[in-house]
Amino acid sequence: MSAAGGGRGCGSPVPQRAPWSLVAATAAFCLVSATSVWTAGAAPMSREEKQKLGNQVLEMFDHAYGNYMEHAYPADELMPLTCRGRVRGQEPSRGDVDDALGKFSLTLIDSLDTLVVLNKTKEFEEAVRKVLRDVNLDNDVVVSVFETNIRVLGGLLGGHSLAIMLKEKGEYMQWYNDELLQMAKQLGYKLLPAFNTTSGLPYPRINLKFGIRKPEARTGTETDTCTACAGTLILEFAALSRFTGATIFEEYARKALDFLWEKRQRSSNLVGVTINIHTGDWVRKDSGVGAGIDSYYEYLLKAYVLLGDDSFLERFNTHYDAIMRYISQPPLLLDVHIHKPMLNARTWMDALLAFFPGLQVLKGDIRPAIETHEMLYQVIKKHNFLPEAFTTDFRVHWAQHPLRPEFAESTYFLYKATGDPYYLEVGKTLIENLNKYARVPCGFAAMKDVRTGSHEDRMDSFFLAEMFKYLYLLFADKEDIIFDIEDYIFTTEAHLLPLWLSTTNQNISKKNTTSEYTELDDSNFDWTCPNTQILFPNDPLYAQSIREPLKNVVDKSCPRGIIRVREESFRSGAKPPLRARDFMATNPEHLEILKKMGVSLIHLKDGRVQLVQHAVQAASSIDAEDGLRFMQEMIELSSQQQKEQQLPPRAVQIVSHPFFGRVVLTAGPAQFGLDLSKHKETRGFVASSKPYNGCSELTNPEAVMGKIALIQRGQCMFAEKARNIQNAGAIGGIVIDDNEGSSSDTAPLFQMAGDGKDTDDIQIPMLFLFSKEGSIILDAIREYEEVEVLLSDKAKDRDPDLETEELPSSENDSQNQSAEQIVSSSQEVGLVDQESPEESSPNSHPESSSPADTDIAAGVSPSEQNSNPTENHETTSLDGECTDLDNQLQEQSETEEDSNPNVSWGKKGQPIDAILADWNEDIEAFEMMEKDEL
Repeated sequence: MSAAGGGRGCGSPVPQRAPWSLVAATAAFCLVSATSVWTAGAAPMSREEKQKLGNQVLEMFDHAYGNYMEHAYPADELMPLTCRGRVRGQEPSRGDVDDALGKFSLTLIDSLDTLVVLNKTKEFEEAVRKVLRDVNLDNDVVVSVFETNIRVLGGLLGGHSLAIMLKEKGEYMQWYNDELLQMAKQLGYKLLPAFNTTSGLPYPRINLKFGIRKPEARTGTETDTCTACAGTLILEFAALSRFTGATIFEEYARKALDFLWEKRQRSSNLVGVTINIHTGDWVRKDSGVGAGIDSYYEYLLKAYVLLGDDSFLERFNTHYDAIMRYISQPPLLLDVHIHKPMLNARTWMDALLAFFPGLQVLKGDIRPAIETHEMLYQVIKKHNFLPEAFTTDFRVHWAQHPLRPEFAESTYFLYKATGDPYYLEVGKTLIENLNKYARVPCGFAAMKDVRTGSHEDRMDSFFLAEMFKYLYLLFADKEDIIFDIEDYIFTTEAHLLPLWLSTTNQNISKKNTTSEYTELDDSNFDWTCPNTQILFPNDPLYAQSIREPLKNVVDKSCPRGIIRVREESFRSGAKPPLRARDFMATNPEHLEILKKMGVSLIHLKDGRVQLVQHAVQAASSIDAEDGLRFMQEMIELSSQQQKEQQLPPRAVQIVSHPFFGRVVLTAGPAQFGLDLSKHKETRGFVASSKPYNGCSELTNPEAVMGKIALIQRGQCMFAEKARNIQNAGAIGGIVIDDNEGSSSDTAPLFQMAGDGKDTDDIQIPMLFLFSKEGSIILDAIREYEEVEVLLSDKAKDRDPDLETEELPSSENDSQNQSAEQIVSSSQEVGLVDQESPEESSPNSHPESSSPADTDIAAGVSPSEQNSNPTENHETTSLDGECTDLDNQLQEQSETEEDSNPNVSWGKKGQPIDAILADWNEDIEAFEMMEKDEL
């Protein structure tokens, strides 16, 4: 998903606002001239070995393409395990991932320009004839606008670009008369109805035959689209306009980009993942460089390269500055919230961000590109492929791998930029892994699970469009390619568009909406090619020196050399490194040691603490190794809990007047005490304990005798609280979180762990409520004094006899019904809902689809730090009391809104009716939070 282009004049600056033909040629790929700088950094690969690997890529492509043509064509894709074609409607639906299939021989169109790059000109000519003869673009099928644009429209335009190039050379395609371009134009007009929105953002799907909104179209009711879906159109649509002279396509694509730019979050200059196509409101407000956003950033920079419009470069630089300020945590790239960009939205990364080092090469920012690429390569070496998602400690988060090409793409561009033969070895590893683990008799099969090596009956078209193209170019010399690859720019699907389009049919009205809103460091606006002497100091080992601290970032074993150095330092009297079992989050000395080891402490909104290590930020390589070992020890300590039975959520149901069972609060269970799933529920009135934290003998035992005691989280272990209220005669306990504003809506639900001792003496049930849910009970006590609740494994039916005692107030009925609906919704959110990657995708296609957003971060308020950290159980958690209900925790993308501290849940003396009404207003306020903050 990056660009290739001219490398002319890269060693010397280009005058500011130079004629675009010169700027395009130089900006497209100005780091090519750096190739010779790095050959001394590692043992060079011989010409013979490069040719051997290139021929191996050709054979692999023949295996994939040949099996598609033999067993699948004219179907859209090959099913390599069953050796047949995948036809929409004839195979079980895979959800959104099938929106790429339109019964238009997708794989063949997507592979057209790959055939030319691989010097298969005869096969290309035959393939073009098949497309013109067999492909129908007027099918009654609903397809993804995004996928159809990048794969089919891009494939047709790429094929046309190389067809006219071959025709000019005089040997092949002499019969060609722009037929592919006419098909592209026909498809472009079929996609235009999708832009019929007030915002100019396209609908995510369209019916190829009937368009939008007509009853027979079966689409047009969607309200949301991903940022990449709306922002990855300009290259193909502008090229179509420049080729044909029909300006409407470029105008529509520009309008969509203009709208996304206007809707960026002004304080952070970031964009969210999903946007409402009618209102422009951000639906998902997390921001990163992976799924859902990735190619939006890519197309801003490449639109500048291809079209010569300075505003696109200004926008890209504005976003890039924000990315490097907030999202980049070298070598990691972690999603953040657009309104509060210092707050991480999740602690796992998806595989699509692997394109970003290649884009950074195009930008000229080499160091972070090398760092992130190396981190990704270490993950690949551990799992053979890049998992769809992996955690910050490099464990598998989503195990699928659909043979994505983004890492191969970045490998190619880093090699072009540095000339370091290390990247040839990386490419060799990719080839070996594909042949060893993914190759099957009828092609190459996607990996269903990289851990087990199981396959999925799937070979996506992008595998042929991109993977083989980048791998072949990686090993090819200039004379191995029949045309100058540097005269073209790669689209996000690796289709080739000629740079001379920048000076063709420039009749598009351009609206510059950038400058008046942008205040940036002037250094971001470099109108010249980067000077290679600045990018690459005169050190042939520069790239290697950047990679070196990261070579063991994924490997769990410490190098023996480091251990030996450590042993010698111990003998000389130096302090041993901090061990996870000794760590205290409230100890300033420990925090300083963490900083030295490159370990960052991130305080989450729900009071937990998350640990993330950045090896490059460590004081030394030894400290970096200490930090890595510390993180591994913390994980190993935590993993003990994962071996124990994970308990499902429980319910606290208010059964007294005026609730009568309508209000059900999601509660976390305890790993000790009465198991509500095996015993009858516990019912009783509630009473607050004194002291409220329950950490010592109660001074009001008469108040809690025979009741369910309310106690506050903090100051001591949960088991100690349970023993104190049990000794006072309580029949159950509810622990209420002391972190104001915390809620099961936004935070992963905890289960309360024991204290490492025998807890068989605790015989009463214990449940945990976050602050927001706990405040509902406290408010009810202030209003009604006597509040009765039911502690159970799930909500029980309402008591019809008690409900008849309720006053016949229609207003109360309405409000209480609303309360029931809202709390039920909260309960649903509190439960772990783990979807498949395709079904949960914010994007409508497999290449930019994202797994369901789950978060593996865990931690606790420092006030609850266990004095004996060996009892810590949660992964990367600093809490001796609480562990998460799921090994892959729930998404926290909306934390900054739903835990808004300005929302009051505990107003003294407030009538319950007013509380319920305020509740509805607060829920509505959460939805308007973005507008308020803007």
